[in-house]
Amino acid sequence: MDKRSNSHVTANTKELLESVRQAAIDCGRDPSEVTLMAVTKTVAPELVNEAIANGIHLLGENRAQELLEKYDSYDKEQVDIHFIGHLQTNKVRQIVDKVSMIHSVDSLHLAREINRQAEKHNKIMDILVEVNIGDEESKSGVSVSELEELLSEIAKLPQISVKGLMCIPPASKNEEENAHYFAKMQKVFIDMKQKNMDNINMSILSMGMSNDYKIAIQYGSNIVRIGTALFGARK
Repeated sequence: MDKRSNSHVTANTKELLESVRQAAIDCGRDPSEVTLMAVTKTVAPELVNEAIANGIHLLGENRAQELLEKYDSYDKEQVDIHFIGHLQTNKVRQIVDKVSMIHSVDSLHLAREINRQAEKHNKIMDILVEVNIGDEESKSGVSVSELEELLSEIAKLPQISVKGLMCIPPASKNEEENAHYFAKMQKVFIDMKQKNMDNINMSILSMGMSNDYKIAIQYGSNIVRIGTALFGARK
């Protein structure tokens, strides 16, 4: 039997919304500045809709195919849907009309394809640029040293609006190590914001997941991406 039941999701949603709110207050931030995103990878639509019914207003989808399969089952009047997973250029056309933001843009090649597909729908696509803050070879994301150049090139694309940055730091259960990467990412975010680059609205910093979202909030995250703590462990 699937332990991920409606009652568990209801309880977890209420608890996490309050936890995120309190984490913001604890570090002197306005709770309205921090959004809890429900990460829906492998989660049945009825459980996602249960989270929506209990106050979730933002979903994060990791896979294009899974989004297509579940899209019509979501209670979409209540939520925005963002795409947060690694996105292949040949999948852009499948999702560009179904999401309001793409978090995982890490190359000019991908940005150009998003621009091309968004144009077909007469749409301005909001994006975040993904930064590989730990310089991990196994992870996607642009390096910090190449970030400014990439932002300046993407900013020239008429159907794209850059809203900020996203990162997935190296996996660690060590709070000090997590804090180190979040602090580094916050500095990068502030540095880019202060450059006041044309057509760049550096307003969103997306970082922090189930095991480290409280630390991420301390370092300026305003979207925390939570899956396991909300829906339970993936099958």
